[in-house]
Amino acid sequence: MAEDGSGAIIVTGAGGFIGRALVERLAERGAPVRALLRRPTALPAPVETRVLGDLDAATDWPALLAGARAVVHLASRAHARAVDEQRWIDGEAATAAALARAAASAGIRRVVLMSSIKVLGDATADLPLRAHQPPAPADVYGLAKWRMEETMRAACGDRLAIIRPPLVYGPGVKANFRALIRLVASGVPLPFAGIDNRRSLVFLDNLLDLVITALEHPAAAGGVFLLRDDEEVSTPELARRIARALGRPARLFPCPPALLRVAASLLGRRAAADRLLSSLRVDDLATRERLGWRPRVALDDGLAATCRWYRQEQG
Repeated sequence: MAEDGSGAIIVTGAGGFIGRALVERLAERGAPVRALLRRPTALPAPVETRVLGDLDAATDWPALLAGARAVVHLASRAHARAVDEQRWIDGEAATAAALARAAASAGIRRVVLMSSIKVLGDATADLPLRAHQPPAPADVYGLAKWRMEETMRAACGDRLAIIRPPLVYGPGVKANFRALIRLVASGVPLPFAGIDNRRSLVFLDNLLDLVITALEHPAAAGGVFLLRDDEEVSTPELARRIARALGRPARLFPCPPALLRVAASLLGRRAAADRLLSSLRVDDLATRERLGWRPRVALDDGLAATCRWYRQEQG
């Protein structure tokens, strides 16, 4: 490994929503980057790319990490369902452990794992989630991330920094957040007005700032870091702010949450309804104090950037 800081930063999952943005940010800063991709993906020109398909425990990690100074592990294979769930969890943990062992053997000084707030649970009642709490994953994804944390910590110790973000939004976002933007943009009346909750979110640029801090800051060694944007919002307030960013009216009407849960269950969408109806609050004071990090992009500005990207995508 290069001791002068000139070695490459390895980014697994570099073709994903977070990975592409991270690679671009690192390249803009002049950092040498080696991007590990599942399939060919257009990335900034100075970036070294390796197209490898799915990564696993049998991947030649020592060769991929040769000459590196740091690793950011973002990659995850497609989530297997039903009877394959345990195999998927075991596979994710084994891959993470193999990477961490190779990093330790190579003398790589910092490994950053992108975990998830889901390691601590899916919802909060009175108190926000804090990093020191015992893990309490409520679903397969959260359990897999916890297993990855544990196996990597055992393999590379204080070289590891763990980041547990809540829902991440920003240009390029997919899945539920993009679906919410699409619903608000459509003008369809939404039954959210009666929802009384609080959700922590994090804008993509704020997350990237913390990843880069975790790569560089001495105090990040061995730490577990939560983060969020400065503001927390309810589901109806989020929909209103998205509508404002889109230049559209927010068309919300009240519906009893219990009825929404029943309807969602009948449609096979109970998990999605839980995310809309429940609270998930994050306390990131420990991260701010230990690393001197704070979100530099406000919620409204992040939503504006995300909605501009969405309108451009729609032509």
